[in-house]
Amino acid sequence: MTNTPLLVGAMLVLAVGTYAFRLAGPTLRSRVEFPPAVEKLMERSAVVLLTALVVTTALFEAHEWAGAARPVGVLVGGLLAWRKVPFVVVVLAAAACTALLRLAGVS
Repeated sequence: MTNTPLLVGAMLVLAVGTYAFRLAGPTLRSRVEFPPAVEKLMERSAVVLLTALVVTTALFEAHEWAGAARPVGVLVGGLLAWRKVPFVVVVLAAAACTALLRLAGVS
């Protein structure tokens, strides 16, 4: 009744494709050269994408406003990361800040 062989086959095709795609980067990096303007554009686009990810994750949860506690926690984490505090401390401080604000009744 179920299409288990088809599902397993699709998963294997996706796994092989993902591995091949990830392997292509380091393999082709030495063979393909980009102009400096394109490299600068790719660096900037990576920053823009990561910033968009942080903003959407910090501000929204399931298409709704996440409340004020989460953005404040992200801001605390960002400030500590900017000050080059160890990563474990950044994560713990951001989580603690968010938890304390929620415990205090801030949504």
